[in-house]
Amino acid sequence: MADLEQRPLVVAISSRALFDLESGHQIYVEEGVEAYCRYQVEHEEELLQPGVAFPLVQKLLALNETKSEQRGVEVVLISRNSADTGLRIFNSIAHYQLDITRAAFSGGESPFRYVTPFSADLYLSADPANVRQALQVNIAAATILPSRTHLERNSQLRIAFDGDAVLFADDSERVYQSQGLAAFAASEKKMASTPMTGGPFRKFLQSLHHLQSKWPRNEAPIRTALFTARSAPAHERVIRTLRAWDIWIDEAVFLGGLDKGEFLQTFGADIFFDDQTGHCESARRYVPTGHVPHGITNDAA
Repeated sequence: MADLEQRPLVVAISSRALFDLESGHQIYVEEGVEAYCRYQVEHEEELLQPGVAFPLVQKLLALNETKSEQRGVEVVLISRNSADTGLRIFNSIAHYQLDITRAAFSGGESPFRYVTPFSADLYLSADPANVRQALQVNIAAATILPSRTHLERNSQLRIAFDGDAVLFADDSERVYQSQGLAAFAASEKKMASTPMTGGPFRKFLQSLHHLQSKWPRNEAPIRTALFTARSAPAHERVIRTLRAWDIWIDEAVFLGGLDKGEFLQTFGADIFFDDQTGHCESARRYVPTGHVPHGITNDAA
C-alpha cells in the first residue's frame, strides 16, 4: 500500500489506440516502413483524429485536475514509430492539450519492452502480440478494438470488467469448459467461501480502487462495474472474493448468459475489458472495448 501512496496510476498506451492511425498503418502493411515514414513526415502538420481510447485518456488525465496535492494518473505513450515520424503524434497531443510528456518511440521494433521500465499498471495497444507479452509478465493489458465511442458527456470515469480470466483467474472457467454448467455451478456453490485467485486485472483494479478511495464514495469521479455471465448461485463467490481483497465494485451485473452490450451502454462504460471474443464483439458495438487474450478461451489462439 505504501507504494500506491507514493506513485501515480500509470497507463501506457500505443499511438494507434490513442489516435486514428489506420490510414498510415495500411500504408505500412502494404508498402513497408519507408513508405510509411514518408507518409507521416509529409503529413506531420495535419492533426490526427482521436482514436477509440482518446476519450478514456482525457478522463484519466482530468483526474489530476480534481486532486491538487499530487498527480494521481500518468499516461505514457508507447509507439512503434521513430522519433522523426512521431513528431505528428506529439503535435496532435499538444493540439488536444493532453498532459502526456513521457513517450518511447521504438523505431519499428516492438515497443513493448518499454512498458515495464515505465512501471505501467495498464497497457492498451492495437497490437495483440504486444498485449500478450505484457500479460505474460503480469501487466494488465488489452487489445483496443474498433469500437463505438460512448457519446454521453459524463465527466465521471466509468470502467467495466468481466470476471473470470480478467479480474479473477480462469480456474472456474476451466471447470465450466471441461465439465459443463451443472458442474461449474456445483463447484462454485461448494467453494463460495473460498476467495478466487486474482486474474491479470486484479492489481490494476486494486490501484484504481486506491485512487478512487481518495474521494468520498458518493463524490468519486471514478465508477467501476463488473459485468459477468455468472448468475446465482455462482454470484456469492464473486462477492466474497472482492470482500476478501478489500476492494469494492460500485456496480455488479450478473447476466446469466445474456448479451452484455446494451447493459454496458446503460452503465456508460468508457472502457470494458473481457477475455472472450464473442462478448467483445457484442460490447464494441456499444462502448470502447479491450480484449484480454488470457485464459482457457484464448489458449489456442
